[in-house]
Amino acid sequence: MNTTKYMNPYLAGFLLGLLLVATIYISGRGLGASGAMKSVTVETVQNVAPKHAANTAFFKEYASTHSGNPLKSWLVFEVVGVIIGAFVSGLVSERLSFKLEKGPKTKDKARIIGAIFGGLLFGFGSQLGRGCTSGAALSGMAVLSTGGILTMIAIFGGAYLFAYFFRKLWL
Repeated sequence: MNTTKYMNPYLAGFLLGLLLVATIYISGRGLGASGAMKSVTVETVQNVAPKHAANTAFFKEYASTHSGNPLKSWLVFEVVGVIIGAFVSGLVSERLSFKLEKGPKTKDKARIIGAIFGGLLFGFGSQLGRGCTSGAALSGMAVLSTGGILTMIAIFGGAYLFAYFFRKLWL
């Protein structure tokens, strides 16, 4: 018998929807995570290599539209809250452990390299798309944005397409 504790997915989806509506109402924008990383990265580069930041179009453009201090960005606190919340959730549900999720035919090294490569692609894609999936899809769909709906279709369509090719690694 499986005794792992998980939140009801319908309740979790409903609560996420309420959070999105509250976020849009309070801040005028939806959820997103890539903005926090961008804020911290830009501030770090400006402090470590100010000449480079002053001579690079990306850093100059970002600095002209943002306050500079990443701690003034609520997105940074959102991401910190997600990390703390995930830790507390794992602790409360007794699922807090270090483990490498992979199929029986997948070697540890291949799984780690794949995860790093996938993370890099996600970060690159989030900058190309001017936001991450949570910002584009979830927040976009919450306001019935055509772009948000198309993003969600592309995310799930792409996942199903790639799952067909990579499923053998998980069997």
